[in-house]
Amino acid sequence: MKASEEQHIEYEALDVLIVGAGISGLGMSYTLKKKRPHNSFAVIESRENFGGTWDLFKYPGIRSDSDMYTFAFSFKPWTDREYIATAERIQNYLGELVRDEGLNQYIRFQQKVKAANWDSTKNRWLVTISRADGSEYHIAAKFFTCCSGYYNYDKGYLPDFDGFDDFKGTIAHPQKWPQELDYSNKKVIVIGSGATAVTIVPAMAKKAAHVTMLQRSPSYIVSRPASDVLFRALSRVLPAGLTNRIMRLKYTTLQQMSFVLSKKFPNFVRKIIRKMNIKDLNGTADVDTHFNPSYQPWDQRMALVPDADLFNSVRTGKSTIVTDHIDRFTPTGVLTKNGTHIDADIIVPATGLDLQLWGNINLSVDGHKVHGNKLTNYKGMMFSQLPNFVWVFGYTNSSWTLKAELTFDYVCRLLDYMEQNGHDSVYPYLNPDAPRENIVGLKSGYILRKLDELPSQGSEFPWCNKDLYVKDLLAIKHSKLADNVLRFDDNKPLADFHKPAADVHSS
Repeated sequence: MKASEEQHIEYEALDVLIVGAGISGLGMSYTLKKKRPHNSFAVIESRENFGGTWDLFKYPGIRSDSDMYTFAFSFKPWTDREYIATAERIQNYLGELVRDEGLNQYIRFQQKVKAANWDSTKNRWLVTISRADGSEYHIAAKFFTCCSGYYNYDKGYLPDFDGFDDFKGTIAHPQKWPQELDYSNKKVIVIGSGATAVTIVPAMAKKAAHVTMLQRSPSYIVSRPASDVLFRALSRVLPAGLTNRIMRLKYTTLQQMSFVLSKKFPNFVRKIIRKMNIKDLNGTADVDTHFNPSYQPWDQRMALVPDADLFNSVRTGKSTIVTDHIDRFTPTGVLTKNGTHIDADIIVPATGLDLQLWGNINLSVDGHKVHGNKLTNYKGMMFSQLPNFVWVFGYTNSSWTLKAELTFDYVCRLLDYMEQNGHDSVYPYLNPDAPRENIVGLKSGYILRKLDELPSQGSEFPWCNKDLYVKDLLAIKHSKLADNVLRFDDNKPLADFHKPAADVHSS
């Protein structure tokens, strides 16, 4: 949009614009409401309901793959006995928060942010919003908080399978699950080995004739009890708040210990997981074929299964695991590279997410398009030379919400600081020639497929993500805001940084 056109547009003025009403957007809303009640803000949500992931996905068995003591908010303790929760229960939990705190008044459903341009002359994000009926309106926001997650809500990732259209049965993608699908007494193939696949297989096996989990390569899969003995004991004698704090401390410690041990002693952790898998399978599947990943622990996220449900499904013969590459789809199933044909009535391609930055919003700075791969991440939430902008991105090696809550608090602290000192703009500055590396250490497929589009991180803090909650508590929650990296009210370098290279050289 040209500057002359912007001058004739009527803008709604807001202090903070939040994009997304999933767990991150709701948490950000709650924190703003409590800590900065004088601020005006709105939440733009493209769907008909809040909840994000937990309202979107409807496939059988969908559940959390983190414990709920740390995945739930610290300000709203998790009190259920089961700490690996179904999507329905998580959605109800979020609904309780929305209802009890009156957050619905801030959410604008079935609206989508089409474009957002930072105007350095106004120190505002000038945002174009589209409604469900196709009409548009505009917001001028002082601060922009993106809580839309990291994947494309409209579609998942689907490889280009040879013969895909030849299959005569039903193909049900987890992200577009057909609610009317009846898989009773059907032969099912679930393609994949990640968290979604290991959730769907035992859930569908309860009614299906048989389920085959067809994986190209194995993943690390760990079983945990669905409920915690310590929680059951403590909840009988202690108040709910104190019980939750103890459980939160327990699981935060376990998560961090697991990650650190995996990185320092990967072969040791691999042996432990292998022994657990052997015990859970009891000789019904070859662990060294089907549960022996080619990568080290925590190079990709580990899959968590409650009460060994996946292993139990294999042990009872309701499910089978096949490790092989797909040659092609056929009219009646899948042919693997080694020549095995697997019959199927239904194929579920649990083949991953389509990673997407910032909800696919057309971001620009002073009219110049923002390219994600040109940016460097600061403290896991802001980006070099991108003013008044925060992306709420949780941990990849622990519960998402632990890092998200640190970000909620940081945003409010930063807004307090700017208000007290009369600042209108802020961004972390990094020399464009500074060394950079991949933004996350995970080697998951959905990350590798989009690696060339992603922002980077630096070699040391605050440009390097610690991914350790205890360290982040000190480095983010209790750190000084004026750190000689954040620049306040200095918009001059922004346009040149975001200009295409050809424009910079010619100017």
